[in-house]
Amino acid sequence: MDNLIRKLVFFLAIFGTLFHVYLVIHPYTPFAGFHLSILDLTQVQRAAHVFLVALLGYLMSYLRLKNREFAGGLILALLTAMILLEFVKLDIPVALKVSAVVVWAITMLPPLIPPVQKLSNIACAVLCFLPFIYLVVNYEKLIYRAIMPEPWDLLMAFSEMLLILGVIFRMSGPIMPIFVIIFFLYNIFGNRIPGVFASPGFDLDMLLGKMYCETEAGIFGTITGVSLKYLIYFTTLGAVVTRLNFGKIIANIALLFVGRSPASPGRCSAVMAVLMGMFSGSGAADTQFVATLTKPLYEKVGYDKYVAAGVIATVGSIAYITPPVMGSISFLMVELLSIPYSMIIAMAIGPMLLYLAGIVIYNELYVSKVKLRQLEINTDIDFSYFKRYCYVFVPIVFIIFLIYQGYSINITVTAATALFVIFAFIDKTIRPPLKNLFEALAEGITSLLPIASAVIAANMIMSMMVMSGLASKFSIILMNISGSSLLMATLFTGFFSLLLGMGVPPIATYVLTSALTAPTIQKMAILNGIPEQVALMATHMFLFYYAVLAEVTPPVALSAYAAAAVMGTDPIKTGIFAARVAIPKYLIGLTFILSFSGTAILVVPVLDTLPLNQALVMIISRFFFSFLAIFYLNAAVVGYFLRNLTVIERGMVGICAVLLFYPSDTLNMAVVLIPTVILSKIWIENRRLKISLTT
Repeated sequence: MDNLIRKLVFFLAIFGTLFHVYLVIHPYTPFAGFHLSILDLTQVQRAAHVFLVALLGYLMSYLRLKNREFAGGLILALLTAMILLEFVKLDIPVALKVSAVVVWAITMLPPLIPPVQKLSNIACAVLCFLPFIYLVVNYEKLIYRAIMPEPWDLLMAFSEMLLILGVIFRMSGPIMPIFVIIFFLYNIFGNRIPGVFASPGFDLDMLLGKMYCETEAGIFGTITGVSLKYLIYFTTLGAVVTRLNFGKIIANIALLFVGRSPASPGRCSAVMAVLMGMFSGSGAADTQFVATLTKPLYEKVGYDKYVAAGVIATVGSIAYITPPVMGSISFLMVELLSIPYSMIIAMAIGPMLLYLAGIVIYNELYVSKVKLRQLEINTDIDFSYFKRYCYVFVPIVFIIFLIYQGYSINITVTAATALFVIFAFIDKTIRPPLKNLFEALAEGITSLLPIASAVIAANMIMSMMVMSGLASKFSIILMNISGSSLLMATLFTGFFSLLLGMGVPPIATYVLTSALTAPTIQKMAILNGIPEQVALMATHMFLFYYAVLAEVTPPVALSAYAAAAVMGTDPIKTGIFAARVAIPKYLIGLTFILSFSGTAILVVPVLDTLPLNQALVMIISRFFFSFLAIFYLNAAVVGYFLRNLTVIERGMVGICAVLLFYPSDTLNMAVVLIPTVILSKIWIENRRLKISLTT
């Protein structure tokens, strides 16, 4: 049975990826003139995407059964039972009520009863066909029945929602589906909550109708469209790069440019993460790739294993903000803010470079402090190797060129993926077996499943928040907490984002924080002198950046877990070290929201607002002070600059470094002198010592 399911998953996964690829090329084929809802209509396309995610998710869960925590499963079952009770109260035929109970039992109870888990996954996979086929057949009528759905509409909506929550629980744990149900229950019973968080309360039939029948809300809304329009193509690109043997080439090129010093493993990890981040856009995947290839280097030099794992986890998360292929949040910003993806690429470069600088500086200071061994590698890789394989970067240049020419992202990435396939089979030195291509196609959608299911859940949450008006209520609370202080509001939001990131993926964190806090942050930024459009972009880049940081912030840090799995370290301790590595990363995000000069880190808003000469001065000064802040804070954290720093020196340098992050030229120029004098004095002492030793 397992063998049969494994083969079925493989062929279904290949079909799923090729289906999405065909959606891109369909308008340019002779079949474009035929009207097929599954190829031409947004609602049905998204329904097909959701169907494939749920179907493959349940089948994958059958093959890779994970024992989820009983308590989380019990809470989810009880919360969904509350909705089931409301469903049973509806004025619909008894047979449909009984069917709803059966669907709830099949999706929610088996995780609590281990002996039936595998069988239930097959049953859920079969059930996935029903709401999908029903929607494909009735899509035209459903649109007009969103507010007043018919009994069968209600059953299919209820089934679809439980199937999605069930597959998220099986693949990613209970937190995300519990969030969805809490928001759903809030929309039903919000009228019973006193005070500012009271909401009108909605009938269950109306909520289910909007969830299932509306094109731009509920399950098949805009955020789900992000997974369909963008994410599947980037996961396919990443799978093709790794499965067709380009990953090793990229790793060797990274090693070529970092030398053979004791700091080379950390440098190599940073370069490798950036290079792979150009193709993957997945923090955990990037981390695992880097960890697998660089683990022997860290061991040869003698890094502390937790420091090594922390560095790897931190550099892995940089994939989310490395252009041109960034994480799922960037594509959601394209949809929500209606701005070109090229603008997000341009705004992400500054934060990415500062993030990278923090990692590299920490690594250099740590290696100098503990005095590690020289790296010795027996390899014949030289510059001719780079000349031989530099063509691997052509598809990335191709993506950037087409994006800036205005072509859609899915077309550009599909074309770049095709280029990689062509290169792989033309180059005889890396030509892989044909089965590797099929494995890459299968992996294109299977690696998307945890992300896509979270995206669908995020769409449901967003719809619930819009209906209840929760965002405006939360904004009132945030204003009361922070008063008129933009700094307090951003600190609270940053902490809130990291807290959310402990339980949900970055895209869900961004969805929640952007809905709940973005209006207030943007309003307060405008009051602090930031132009309206600049405030909008800076606010969402700030939320984007902090959602990414959750990947490396303990206790739940996916990149840290990925690094720990390869490096053989404790995941929680790895997360702690990852948080400590390049600790300036937690302050970089604040610099581009607290003042207009701070937005210069994003470059684009300042260039669009000021004359070129003024903009360049602001950009250069902000990057200069930010770089100094990163250097000084890392020196204080590591406790080293040419020699071990005293406690007083570390404290003074650290405090001044934190103040340097605040984007105010007057404050920055006042405090920069103290750490500069301290470290300059140490440099002079070190120089004199070297001169005296040589003479």
